[in-house]
Amino acid sequence: MTLSVINRYLLIATGLFFANTTSAQDFRLPDQHKAQHGRLLANQGNAGITVDNTTRYLESLFSDEDEPEFDIYTEGWDSKRVNCYTESMVPQTADIDVSKFSMPHPGYITSPYGYRRRFRRMHKGVDLKINMGDTIRAAFDGRVRITNFERRGYGNYVVLRHTNDLETVYGHLSAFLVEPDQYVKAGTPIALGGNTGRSTGPHLHFETRYMGYAINPCAIFDFANQTTHTDSYTFDKNTYQNARNFSPAANSEYAKRYLKENPTKPWRATASSSSKGKGSATYVVRKGDSLSRIASRNGTSVSRLCKLNGLSTKSKLRPGQKLKLR
Repeated sequence: MTLSVINRYLLIATGLFFANTTSAQDFRLPDQHKAQHGRLLANQGNAGITVDNTTRYLESLFSDEDEPEFDIYTEGWDSKRVNCYTESMVPQTADIDVSKFSMPHPGYITSPYGYRRRFRRMHKGVDLKINMGDTIRAAFDGRVRITNFERRGYGNYVVLRHTNDLETVYGHLSAFLVEPDQYVKAGTPIALGGNTGRSTGPHLHFETRYMGYAINPCAIFDFANQTTHTDSYTFDKNTYQNARNFSPAANSEYAKRYLKENPTKPWRATASSSSKGKGSATYVVRKGDSLSRIASRNGTSVSRLCKLNGLSTKSKLRPGQKLKLR
């Protein structure tokens, strides 16, 4: 090959190089690059991670959760109806100030917001770990709109109307510390935690509502860090069910710290009592119970339950079956 031919190929290659070189204006910023990268990944097809798999995974993290409550805002209430917004025009979006707040209770999430496939019903709040009789506090400044009892779900519950246009609901309470129409500040004790209504153990069912819309509390509160995500929350009809950076792993880590500082206390599961005054000596199995749930709710261990009742860890429990706790 002669020198002139070589030079000709070099010129062609150089021309092709410059013809295909991206100009400075075409370089993408990091966030644009990430968005493009995300689109490329999305276009690669199904990699085996499906919504169904994700749902099963999340449900497995909270396998001992209580059955969701019936919605007191929409179901079966003719008098003292909780949802007074049925005829109201709800805006598409609204900015809500959440800067002045108090955590209703420092407990970790035992059951998150969302649809429960096995119960075929939405869980329109979060359940927080408590011990019987723990103090429950107002999340924001506001006025008590309702204190009531709902046998099928919430048990004793309080609804607060807040000055930031939100309403909050607190369910399964053992006692009220406030009365309807009473004004409260954020952090004011409003009730004692309990196990009333549709509940298999002490917990606080906590909801955040905007004009009847049940917002995911994890869109407003960061329960693992005991704060709000930001000073302002933007309600949107298209996204109000979404969490905001909710991490099951972070919740699990917080749960470990919380349980170390606030160990679970035994609670009375039946009307029977022991002569030593340490709570019930027996437990009547309810639908959905497991050995691990019964053990954790009664301050004992699965191995001890098995030893006392002649069971194995794989034994099937029957509703109505009586188990010895001690």
